[in-house]
Amino acid sequence: MVARADVGYEQRPEARIWAEPSYQAFRILHFGIAVMATIAGVDKFTNLLTDWAKYLSPAFAAVSPLSVQSTMYVVGLVEIVAGFLVALAPRVGGYVVACWLGGIILNLALLGGVWDVALRDLGLMFGALALARLATQHHKL
Repeated sequence: MVARADVGYEQRPEARIWAEPSYQAFRILHFGIAVMATIAGVDKFTNLLTDWAKYLSPAFAAVSPLSVQSTMYVVGLVEIVAGFLVALAPRVGGYVVACWLGGIILNLALLGGVWDVALRDLGLMFGALALARLATQHHKL
């Protein structure tokens, strides 16, 4: 018997997994949230996307022992670490990012006037929670 090069999809388990909508959703969220957190973190050091310091509420700035810009550097470092955690261990990283986004939403609520950004971050928080849940089925760690 000669092996065929055009083995059907139903005979390749990896193809069957990639065809599952829940696995596709997991991969989209896994990649997207890891990249989003990492880029947002790196940009805290460059401010190419925006001046991030304007998003730090006076309430949070008052409790930080650092300057506003130094606080944003720490925020950036946390976001970079969270991005790598999502990439390596999405089951844990998804919950870490969700909690982090909850803190950002609280900060934005205290700042006021940026409810559109807070609403966007709420959607990202739900995405991070969905990633963590999907990772229980689709990721080994």
